Amino acid sequence: MNTRQYEPAPPHRVAFIGLGVMGYPMAGHLQRAGHAVTVYNRTGAKAEAWVAEYGGAAASTPRAAAAGADVIFSCVGNDDDLRAVTVGDQ
Repeated sequence: MNTRQYEPAPPHRVAFIGLGVMGYPMAGHLQRAGHAVTVYNRTGAKAEAWVAEYGGAAASTPRAAAAGADVIFSCVGNDDDLRAVTVGDQ
């Protein structure tokens, strides 16, 4: 059992890119912790399902998700996908 206590973090504007098996709940934890989370996923329906479950917002591109964010998380499956969301056109 983890008994460590952490100081609460102030709310931030967070972009979360990649809503797979790990990313979907991770982004949800951030939203529930009080951060303003905008998500992007290649499958837009998955991003919309996340918004319906957790609130927050969905963006149509990684660039749009990251615009104005204080912190950007990416949780994507492989190197090519990471390159596409970080240095690709969008």
